[in-house]
Amino acid sequence: MGLPVISVGNLTLGGSGKTPLVTVLAQKFEGSAIVLRGYGRQSSGLYVVHDGNKILCDVQTSGDEAMIYASKLSRTIVIVSEIREEGIAKAKALGAQQVFLDDAYSKHQIKKLDLLINVETPNTFCLPSGAYREQLWHSKEAIVLDESKDFRRQVHVEDATEKMALVTAIARPERLDQYLPEVCSKTYFEDHHFFTKEELSEVLQKSMATSLLVTYKDLVKMSHFNLPLSLLDLELEIDNALLEKIGTYINETKY
Repeated sequence: MGLPVISVGNLTLGGSGKTPLVTVLAQKFEGSAIVLRGYGRQSSGLYVVHDGNKILCDVQTSGDEAMIYASKLSRTIVIVSEIREEGIAKAKALGAQQVFLDDAYSKHQIKKLDLLINVETPNTFCLPSGAYREQLWHSKEAIVLDESKDFRRQVHVEDATEKMALVTAIARPERLDQYLPEVCSKTYFEDHHFFTKEELSEVLQKSMATSLLVTYKDLVKMSHFNLPLSLLDLELEIDNALLEKIGTYINETKY
């Protein structure tokens, strides 16, 4: 039996919503595993972050994005590995029925279904002149996804307080503006930044906020500080036509 592999990525630099999309897809298909590089983690090599039953390492080892998956998905295998083929092999050994790769369009040697989130940008050049890491290969099939057509975002705030200060370490944090409630300040750190309690306490003190408003990517790196936190959580609603395409690919690849 072949192991179906589905990659979710984008061609441009910065955030595009890959993590929430992979999260909801892994929820939709039973027996899923997620394999990703684990960018920004303080480790190297292959680690099983979640074995389908429990979390096996800390966020420093896994990286923030892998820990989001491990925290949100209680029955999904999560593996970090710079070499994706090794991660896929480990997922198969652990009993995965299909693997979702986070950001692996450029891994052209791996047989997979490529999903690419379209991110509009006025600069269509590749690095270093533009925002594109690479252009879409016309000789290679990929499903290009557009927000509002293929998926829709749903944002809500958990544990809201009277006076919240936004603190986040995500790529292109201005993406959050359209979803924000009223905040008393905004503090941005470099993408994948590991916070200290001191710098977060300083934001609270200077802004006189009653809580820090954070994304899930930030939450997994600061929840142990016992500071007042409010969560700006993002979920996606997926178009049924896209789910059917993925389901067909999975069924056809298994046999």
